[in-house]
This record gives sequence, C-alpha cells and structure tokens, in this order.
Amino acid sequence: MNRSAVRAAVHVAAVFAIYLSVAMLLPALVDLYYGNDDWKAFAFSALFLGGLALAVALATQGRAPQVNTRFGFLLVNLLWLTMAVAGAVPFMASSLELSFTDAFFESVSGVTTTGGTVINGLDQAPPGLLLWRSLLSFMGGLGVIVLGLFLLPFLNIGGVSYFKIESSDIEDRPFERFQTFTISLIGIYGTLVTACAISYAAGGMEPFHAVNHAMSTVATGGFSTHDTSFLRYADMPAILWTGSIFMFIGALPFSIMILFAVRGRLDALRDPQIRVFAGYCIVFSLAIAIYLRVRLDMPFFDALTHSTFNLVSIITTAGFASDDYTLWGPFAVACIFVATFLGGCSGSTTGGIKAYRFLILFELMANGIQRLIYPHTVLPVRYGDRSVDPDMQRTVILFIASFFVIWAIGTILLGATGLDFITATTGALTALTNVGPGLGPIIGPVGNFSSLPDTSKWILSFLMLLGRLEILAVLVLFSPAFWIR
Repeated sequence: MNRSAVRAAVHVAAVFAIYLSVAMLLPALVDLYYGNDDWKAFAFSALFLGGLALAVALATQGRAPQVNTRFGFLLVNLLWLTMAVAGAVPFMASSLELSFTDAFFESVSGVTTTGGTVINGLDQAPPGLLLWRSLLSFMGGLGVIVLGLFLLPFLNIGGVSYFKIESSDIEDRPFERFQTFTISLIGIYGTLVTACAISYAAGGMEPFHAVNHAMSTVATGGFSTHDTSFLRYADMPAILWTGSIFMFIGALPFSIMILFAVRGRLDALRDPQIRVFAGYCIVFSLAIAIYLRVRLDMPFFDALTHSTFNLVSIITTAGFASDDYTLWGPFAVACIFVATFLGGCSGSTTGGIKAYRFLILFELMANGIQRLIYPHTVLPVRYGDRSVDPDMQRTVILFIASFFVIWAIGTILLGATGLDFITATTGALTALTNVGPGLGPIIGPVGNFSSLPDTSKWILSFLMLLGRLEILAVLVLFSPAFWIR
C-alpha cells in the first residue's frame, strides 16, 4: 500500500464529509422551523465539519491512484469511519451533550442501520436531532445497497460477486452505464421511502414521525422517534402492517427491483434467495402467531400482526418492536434468537448472514453428506439452476466461519466488561448482525444501550462496523500483507 493510494482514499473520504456537512443543514432548518435552539448546534457542526473536510480535501489533492482491491478495501473502511465520526459531531454539539463515546455509538448505529440507541427521552428530544438520526439510517441504508452492488463485488467478498454464476441472465448488470444504474437506484429508494411515509400517515401516524420512521423502515435501520419504538402503535394494525411490508421490501435485492421496475423483467423474481427469505419470514411469523394464540389466548389476527411485524423486523435486521416479545414465552424467544442470524437478501439494506449464503452452505452440506456415501462422485454446487464456482464457495465458508469466531470473541470481551451472559451474548450478536435490540431486561426490545460501560459501547461499535462491512473487508486491514508494497 503506497502513500499515494492512502492520500487518495483520504481525499475521497474528505469530499464525502463535505456532502455530510451539507446534509446537516436540513436538521438545522427543521429545528429553526420548530423554534428549537439546537439549530445552532447543527449549523456549527456543518460549518466546522465542512471547513475541516475542505482543508483535508485540498491538502490531499493529487494524481488518481491505480484502482485495485487494496485501494478498494481502504476506501470502503475510510468512508464508513468518516460517516460515523462526522455523524457524531451534532450529537456532541446538541443540547443532549452526549459524550464522544455515546455520540460515536449512536452515529455508528445509524450509519450501519443497526438501530441500537443510548439516548433516553426520545419523545422530548429536539426534532432536528431525531431527523438527523433518521437521515443517518437513510444514508446508511443507501450506502449499504451501493456497497453490496458496486464495492463488495469489486473486492470479491460479497454482494453481486457471489452471483457471477454460469449462464446467469438475472444478476448481470442491468444497465451498461453506472450513472443510469445509480439514478435508478436512488429513484426507487426514494420512492419507497415516500410511499412508506404516506402509508404511515394514512394509518394514523403524525407526519413528522411518519417521515422519520419511513426513512428508518426502508433502510431497515430501526431508529424510532419514541423510546418505546412501535409499542406506541401497538393498537394500530395498519401502521404495523405497513412497517412489515416495507421492511420486507427493503430486504429484497435492489438490483432485481430495478430490473423488475424499470425493465419489467419478471424473470428477475426467480432468484432463489428471494424464495428462501420469504419462506423463513412466513414460517417464523405463522409459527409464533399460532403459539401466541394457543399460549396467551391472543386473537389470531392480533397475534399474526405482532408476530409478523416483530419477526420481519428481526429477520430484516430493522430492530423495531411492537411488544416486549421476551414475555411471549420460551418458544417465541428461541425463534427470535435464531431469526437474529438470518438477514435478508444480497444487495439489500439488511445485515445478518443473508439468504444466499444459507443456500450455498446447505448445498455444500448436502453434497458433503452424499460424498460420504459415494466418495468418487463429482457433485457441482448449485445456486438455482446455475453452478457456483470454488472461489465463491470458499468465500461463503470463510465469512460464516469468521462470523462465529468474532461473535465468540465479542461475547467474551463484553463479558470481561462486566455484562451478564445474556446481554453479552445477544449484544455481540445483534451488533454483528446489525439488528439492534438483544434479549434481556437491559438491551431487550424495551431497553437500550445507555447503561452499558463505555468499553462495552466501543466493542459494540466495532462489531457493528464489522458486520456492516461484511466482516472480511475490515479484517483484511489487520493483515500485514495488506500494507506491504
């Protein structure tokens, strides 16, 4: 890794920070409109960050470096770290006066679309601050899609690169020009957020809260404007079903949505990961709905409404909650724990392991068992009706192995900070999968992360970034070989 590449990556990150500083003006205008003095905090943050970023951008100007995988890894990490640090500035400057640890945690939770919070009293928080949290989720969700569709494939560690499969006519680039694809992506993403906000408002949610929740819903981010999340709307099924539908849509591959919406490609919906994702959403939701009807004697429609909302929320890694599901009983809690691992589809806003990895993993397992019976049999690994190349198979295994190793290490480290077993185990898991709430009375669906020690918050922040960048994109920076020219 030469100095010119590092300088160029810093330059791109600085330019990106300038755009973030401009985005801070929107919450400032909202606070000004509502007569809240926190508009000054956002104006100061925008001026400070914009000036600093401009100085860095001017100082790092130079020749464009050779674009290779090393530069890509460095750039991806720098962009997300820049967004997290820049996003923390308004939290520290606001009337809440968060410490840098809490501000960084809140910002990381937003840009990684995790949704865990350290802020108490959200219902009384300045409107601009609430909007800023939602904007972080909105920008983070869009960034995740771009990451999965453009950057990770280039680095050969995730996203569309997994679908460079023989005879594939679905996952090919739907447009020849990057600009056309990007405009279509932003258009669809913005349209979904707008439709979600209108639907929330039609269901009885106040317009300001509808806009904020819509940004966080489509981004599967989980940030709410209320301390109690969607418990506030527990008796409003129209709002809960709206949330379920748009969280589900946000977990679908946006590349396929573009093919379907722009070109009318119905064949794009044949992607096997969509069927797997929809399948486990339906199975888990129905199973818990029946369980709630039998165990708690809850009316079936209410049981189905709440089970669907909460299970889709967990599976898509949104992290909203319409009830304290830890009180539903052991079967429901066990299902929710398992659902935390799953995730949505590749090229979506979700975290987790994701459906396509499970497809490839189970195919490898089935072939391995069959080869124990017929040792000399050659069995190709299939994704639908297409073959999966060996490099792709190794990458899937590497990701899953790394996931469980890091989860174990994260759990031990959180335990060393004094957290109890349930909080440490589910905290590490929910951070790594970018879900948000864990289990237990502290970080469960009716709790938050404010009472955790600062050391725990830093560990969780790192795990959130690891999970958001598909783990391998961060781990590669810790290899000495990465920095050798």
